[in-house]
Amino acid sequence: MTATLDEHRTRRRAGLSTALIATVVFLTAIAPLATDMYVPAFPSVAGDLSATATQVQLTLTTFFVGMALGQLIGGPVSDRYGRRRLLVAAVAVMAAASVVCALTPSIGVMTGARFVQGFAGGWAMVIGRAVIVDLARGARLVRVLNVIAGVGGLAPIAGPLLGAVILQLSGWRMSFWAVAALGVAMVVAVLVAVPESLPPGQRHGGGLRTFAVAGRQVVSNRRYVGYVLVSGSGMGAVFAYVATSAFVLQSMNGLSPIAYSVDFAANAAGMTVAALVAARLVGRIATRKVILAGQVAALTAGVAMLAGALWFGTPLPLAMVCFFVLMTAQGLIGPNGGALASAEVPAHPGTGSAMLGFVTWVAAGVIAPIAGLGGEHTAVPMAVLVTGCTVVSLLGLLLLARPAGVRTNRHSHVLEAGPGGSDPTTWLEPVADEVYEQANKQ
Repeated sequence: MTATLDEHRTRRRAGLSTALIATVVFLTAIAPLATDMYVPAFPSVAGDLSATATQVQLTLTTFFVGMALGQLIGGPVSDRYGRRRLLVAAVAVMAAASVVCALTPSIGVMTGARFVQGFAGGWAMVIGRAVIVDLARGARLVRVLNVIAGVGGLAPIAGPLLGAVILQLSGWRMSFWAVAALGVAMVVAVLVAVPESLPPGQRHGGGLRTFAVAGRQVVSNRRYVGYVLVSGSGMGAVFAYVATSAFVLQSMNGLSPIAYSVDFAANAAGMTVAALVAARLVGRIATRKVILAGQVAALTAGVAMLAGALWFGTPLPLAMVCFFVLMTAQGLIGPNGGALASAEVPAHPGTGSAMLGFVTWVAAGVIAPIAGLGGEHTAVPMAVLVTGCTVVSLLGLLLLARPAGVRTNRHSHVLEAGPGGSDPTTWLEPVADEVYEQANKQ
């Protein structure tokens, strides 16, 4: 038994190579790139395919729903059947779906292909993360996951800029050819750098049934549900912006694709900086207060945008400022809400993370087409959605996730009490280490 344990440790050390980490970073980047690279081309897509703004935005919906289902199902299935073959298959399917998008003759075909692209991409992302968890432990796992998470802030910046350059030099279809080429490169990278990290002896047959049982336990936690609402509704507001900002800034205010992409990248940078600042504030300022500050800022931006859309024709300076405030505020809301949700269910960290991701991407998929119901020349539906989603996020924090008087779970007790009666969320960071450890054991 000791020899088997030593072999397993040796396999972990040998398997977690720089090439493997780079490949998983690559896998993580594909989802925002597949979305943001063609966002600047929304008006062109609508014109070329004789589609309405809502129909074009529906391609975002199907992609987000596919991402949600792929992440929800991919993890449990790979726990049963292994990682490497399923990962190769997922990336290959994603590349094939990208080719269909590039060749699409109609908006209907593109909508279906985007669902498949999102499902395969979500499947690949969750398996890539599972490979890292299989091969790393303790501080090394935390460091690697931080590197991978950093792509979440960089890809939304690079995506629209790259998409705008492609749009200037060629057409919107070339964006999907670029994603397909990246998919082929990822297949090669997986074959070369990713080992089978889950040997047959360590697989389990529970699969989706075990996941369903754990899911029922997780959603019975009131505070967990509250923090999921905090994060998911906040992200819904962001994707109302993602789905309509090209029409608001280009069709209504005349920005060029390049100028729009620069603005989009600046807003994504604001979100990234806010998230990094929020991480530095852990242990210094109550995490709930940081979330609340972000929610107040987002609500202010939504109300201001709604007033501008109703009475002032959505002037360009107002739209740009409101979008920047909204995105920056999300950097305070989303990551903190997700972290507190995970801390509420330490016994099921993997299930809690999967449920949070599922709700977030479903919210994004539902919000995107509704935001475009008014067409290309009004921002009213988008502003209403931003305001409404932020109100729901506030209710999740202040009502469902409100601090309880007495807790019996020792993790939750640490979060609730803290020393000297301070806000419990200032103790998130040490508890997060424990959550990571339990995630590894699961």
